[in-house]
Amino acid sequence: QLQLVESGGGLVQPGESLRLSCIVSGFTLANYAIGWFRQAPGERREEVSCMDSTGGWTKYADSVKGRFTMSRDNAENTVYLQMNSLKPEDTAIYSCAALYWVVGRCAKEENYDYWGQGTQVTVSS
Repeated sequence: QLQLVESGGGLVQPGESLRLSCIVSGFTLANYAIGWFRQAPGERREEVSCMDSTGGWTKYADSVKGRFTMSRDNAENTVYLQMNSLKPEDTAIYSCAALYWVVGRCAKEENYDYWGQGTQVTVSS
């Protein structure tokens, strides 16, 4: 059974950091492109970051560029999202998604096949 499970969310103050993890099971991470998405209350879901299947191509939303870093450890079947200098507007449920074999670009949101349940990130003083 293919499964993605996010963890690492929590409540932090502005300027602090969090590292989210997306642990995948039931498939080989190395063959999949991964996207990180977030959805704040009353807002539409937005793509935060994505990485192609090779791990050699990564894209970030303008709102997080320079603050967030996506990485993957295929041996551990885990994808990470390091979030630094967090702001209140980063508050949202963060989810990861997977799609088989996409190289050199991000997949469209509607094309991702597998999604995790999400982890809550709250940035507040």
